[in-house]
Amino acid sequence: MKMIVGLGNPGSKYAHTKHNIGFDTIDRLSENLGLQINKNEFSALTATTKINGEKVLLVKPLTFMNDSGRAVGDLMHYYQFKPAEIAIIQDDLDMPVGKLRLRTHGASGGHNGIKSIIKAVGTEEFNRVKIGIQHPQRSKVVDWVLTPFSKDDQPLIELAIDHASSALEDWLSEDTDFTDLMNRYNG
Repeated sequence: MKMIVGLGNPGSKYAHTKHNIGFDTIDRLSENLGLQINKNEFSALTATTKINGEKVLLVKPLTFMNDSGRAVGDLMHYYQFKPAEIAIIQDDLDMPVGKLRLRTHGASGGHNGIKSIIKAVGTEEFNRVKIGIQHPQRSKVVDWVLTPFSKDDQPLIELAIDHASSALEDWLSEDTDFTDLMNRYNG
C-alpha cells in the first residue's frame, strides 16, 4: 500500500499559492492517473486506486497546513499504512524556486505541516517530496507562502510539479524503493 499526501490549505483564497504546491502536485498526479480526489474522509479529500495490485491513496488534508498531521495520522492508522509507505509533498523555503528534492526521513526544517505530521505519526521516517519556493527577500514568511508564484517563476514551478508527479508515478508503478527515486530525481 502507498499513501501520497499533498500539503496545502483548503479554499479558493489559497489556491495556487506557494504553500499549496502539494495540493497542485496531487492534482497533477491524480489527473495523470485518471482519478478524481473527491471522497471526504478523516478531514481530507481522497482518491483510491490500485496500481500493480497495490492499494494507492491520494490525499489532500482539509485541516489547514498547521494541523495536517491530524488527517494524515487518522488515515494512516485507519488504513494501517507504515511510515515507509507514505510520501508527503511539501513546499520548502530553503531551496530555490522549482528545485526538487526527495528524502526518506528528516526533521521538519521549521515546516509546521511536517511538524504536525511527525507528531501525529510518531516518527520522522516517512518519505518527502520537497519543492523549492525560495525564502522571501523582503516580505514576512507568512505573507510569502500565501501568495501565488510570480509570472517569471511559474514555468519553473510547472516543471517541478511535472517532475514530482513523474517521480511519484515511478514509485507507484515500479518495484522500486524511495532511495532509488532519490538517486534518479535529486539534482
